[in-house]
Order: sequence, then C-alpha cells, then structure tokens
Amino acid sequence: MLLLCLGAFFAAPAQSIEELEKQLQEAGSSKDKLFLNYQLGEAHLRSSAEKSIEYGKQAFNLARDLGNDGMMARSAFLVGKAYVRDRNERNAKTWFDTALAAAKKAGDSDLIIKSVESRSKIEKDDRDYREAYQIVEEAFRYFSQKGTSISDLEEKYERQRAALLQEKKRLEDEIELLASERDELSVDRDRLQQRQQELVRDKAKVEEQITEKDERLATIAEAKERADSVANIAERKVKTLDRVRLEQEAVLKSKEAELAKASLEAEQNRRIAEQASARQRQLLILATFGTLLALLLLVLFLIARRSRSRLAEKNKIIDTERQRSDELLLNILPKPIAEELKEFGKAKARKYDQVTVMFSDFVNFTSISEQLSPEELVEELDKCFKAFDFILSQYDDIEKIKTIGDAYMCASGLTGRRGMPYNIIRAALEMQQFLNEQKQEKMRIGKPYFEARIGIHTGSVVAGVVGVNKFAYDIWGDTVNIAARMEANGEEGRVNVSNTTYSLVKYQFDCEYRGKVQAKNKGLIDMYFVQKEKEKNLAAVTA
Repeated sequence: MLLLCLGAFFAAPAQSIEELEKQLQEAGSSKDKLFLNYQLGEAHLRSSAEKSIEYGKQAFNLARDLGNDGMMARSAFLVGKAYVRDRNERNAKTWFDTALAAAKKAGDSDLIIKSVESRSKIEKDDRDYREAYQIVEEAFRYFSQKGTSISDLEEKYERQRAALLQEKKRLEDEIELLASERDELSVDRDRLQQRQQELVRDKAKVEEQITEKDERLATIAEAKERADSVANIAERKVKTLDRVRLEQEAVLKSKEAELAKASLEAEQNRRIAEQASARQRQLLILATFGTLLALLLLVLFLIARRSRSRLAEKNKIIDTERQRSDELLLNILPKPIAEELKEFGKAKARKYDQVTVMFSDFVNFTSISEQLSPEELVEELDKCFKAFDFILSQYDDIEKIKTIGDAYMCASGLTGRRGMPYNIIRAALEMQQFLNEQKQEKMRIGKPYFEARIGIHTGSVVAGVVGVNKFAYDIWGDTVNIAARMEANGEEGRVNVSNTTYSLVKYQFDCEYRGKVQAKNKGLIDMYFVQKEKEKNLAAVTA
C-alpha cells in the first residue's frame, strides 16, 4: 500500500507553484504538508535553489517526525541536489550522506544508487578519486550483504510498475462510478431546489396573514390606551378633593401643637437658666485645672516629638543603607542565594536537573579591537552588555552568570522546578536583533561593528557561591561545556542549539537542522539553527 500511494503521488499531473502553495496553506495533516513541501521543493529546483532547499528541509523534518524513512531519504536527496545547483558542495555532501543513510534504512535501492552516484561525482569533481571509490565500494558491499543484484532490482521494479498500472485502472473505474453518482445527486439537488422555492412562496403567504393580524392587534391596543387615559384623569380628580380636606384638618392640628409646644419651652427655659448658673461655677474650676494640665502635656509632647524625630532620621539612614546593601547583593547573586547568605552566612551548592545555558561571543573581536582606541572599545562593549542585561531583565527566569572578556554567559531554570528554555531562546533572538541593528548603523557611518555567535544547551548543572572576598555565583558541569561548543560551532548572527534543547522547543520555534557537527572533545552532535518563533505562539505571547 505504501508503494501504491507513493506511485500515485509521483504519477499525479504537475501543478503550478501557486496551486501547491495554496494547498500547503490549507493542509491540515502533517502527512499532506510533507508531500506538498516535497512537491514545492521539486518545483523550485530549476528556478530557485534557495527555495528548493527551504521546502526540502521542511519536508525532511516532517518525514522524520512521522517516522517515514522513504520520504526522509527523498527529501534529503532533493536538498542535496539543490545545494549542488547552489554550488555549495560542503552541504551537498552532508545531505547526500543523510539521504544514503535514510535510503538504506528504508530499503530503497534506487535511491541508494542515486545517492552514491551524486556523492561520488562530487568527490570526482574535487579529484578525490580514492574517496569516490570508497563510497561506491561501500554501496556494492551493502547490496552484496543484502543479497540483491541489479537484475533483481529491475525485475522488482517491473513487477511494481505492472501492479501500479493495474491499480491505476481500478482507480479510473472508481472515478467513472463516482461521476455517475455525482450526476444522480445533481438531479436530486434540482428537485430539492424546486421544493425550496414552493416553501418560500408558502412562507410569504403566511407572513402576509401575520401582518394583517398584527395591524388588528395594534388598533385594539390603541383603543385600550385611550380608555386607560380617561380612567386615570378621573382618578386624579378624586384624589385632589380628598387632599384638600386632609390639608385643612392638618392645619388645625398644627396650631394646637404649636400652643402646647410654646408652654413646654417656657418651662424648659426656666430650668435651663438655673442649671446654667451651677454649671458655670463648675466650668471655671475645671478650666483652671485643665490649663495647667495642658501646659504639662505640651512640654512632654515637644520632648517626645524631638526624640521621635531623631530616632526616625537614624532609622531612615539605617533602612537606606540596608536597601543599598540588599540591592548590591541581588546584583551579584540570585534572590534565594542572597537570602540564604544573609540568614546563614553561607550558601550551599545545589544541583539542578534541567538548566538551559547560553554563551555568546563576538566574532573577530581581536581584529576589531585593533581598529578602536581602548576608550572606544570599552564603550562599545559596555553598550552591548548593557543591552543584553536589559533584554534579560524582561524575563524573570533568566539569570546572568558572568562576562569573560567579550563573552557573555547566562542561564535559565536555576529554581526548584524544571524550567523550559522558551524565554532564553527569545532573549537570544532579541540579542541578535539588537546587534544586527547596531551593524546597520555602523555600516552606514563606516565604523567597525560587532557580530556574535550564540550557543545554547540544556542539561543538569551544579550552582553555588565560591570564594570569601569578592565572592561570585557560578555554575559547573558538562552542560556548560556543551553550551560553549554550541557557541564555538555556530555562525555570526545565528542562534545554535543542541538536539536536547531542540526537542524541548521544536513546537514553539522554527529550526533548521544542520546535521551532525564535529564538536571539540564531544564528537558528532546534532545541531539546529533557530530561525524564528512560530506565528501562533508569538501571537499568544504578545496577547
């Protein structure tokens, strides 16, 4: 069935690039995207090697995620041919080797032969006949071990071709049957449309009847409103007559109450005069005593206020110095380590299982420093490192570790929980963007500029404080060494990540697979260039 699907796919009529790109945008499954990316890579091979490489690599990554060894081999072979057209023999060798390995795994003898021919041709063009011979010899040894000859392959191809032709005829018969069913459905659709028109006419009649009834209801409602208005006027007249009679009774009662109130007020005034005379004598005694007490309290208050003012000034000075000390300590150490150091006088070393370490280093720093005065060099370094510090300050989970000359080191995940490297990769891309903007400005005014390689790796580290005088917070472990190798094997203006980091962020960022790259003292390591953040994740982060 796999051979049948592949045969039908490659035997399909050619489509224009615009049609293929539209189908790719509408594709929902990874399998459809895989085949459409491959077709676009084939379509661009003659016109644009760069686009052919881009689509071929996307097809390769999708095939690898789906575990489709056959399409991995075809996609890698397509990328190799595109690099040959682009005259990039180094990358062409790498991708032909990848295609050969995948073809062996898939058992695709035809593609094995094509990969060997293309690979050996590059070596012959480079006059490395010994290497070309070894490549061909390895292919013959592979076929000998598998017990397969060229005649067997040709016979197998003819059998598969006959089977595909038979299946093609069966599919054509099914297409004719489906066309007949389509015609029958078209007749049914016409009948349904006619019935729909009849229902529309019936609906119009019913709506006309409803409109007539609504008009009759509106006439009845208007008559009811007029009747309610007449009733309300009559009710208001009755209430007006009752209110006049009640107001007259209220006036009489009010006058009687005023007479009673006047007599009570006269009696109360007499009693108040007697009480006021006695209270006046008491108040005179209390006023004399209160004056003396107020003077005593005023003296005590002034003394206490002066003492509190002096104490507040001293406490303010102490708080200011403590705050400056804490800010200085937090500028050197992470907050948990600083708190532990203040409380116990020392900080224990800790092991973290998942920490992402980033190294950056300026390219051709020595040659650029020879073109600048010491003051200008320090000023440029300070500008770049301040920008890096500001970028890191936007992410709470990233900790700056140190700078070593023109190298800059930071890490994320130095907490009690497992951290993901999303933010540190975003910060690395922002650093490269800042340096690119500086580069454009420096080029405009004709001055030297800095370009940096950035490398990232994720793994376990040990972190702690070393030293007593001028102590420093640092991290150690093989993860730090591999991150340094990622930086050393990167390219200026790019962010190079290891396979471990890529496996954690491959659904959040678009990455370009570089193949296995030789790293000093570490052997071959799978490496990836981070291109950009995926659109849907970028929209979510922005929101």
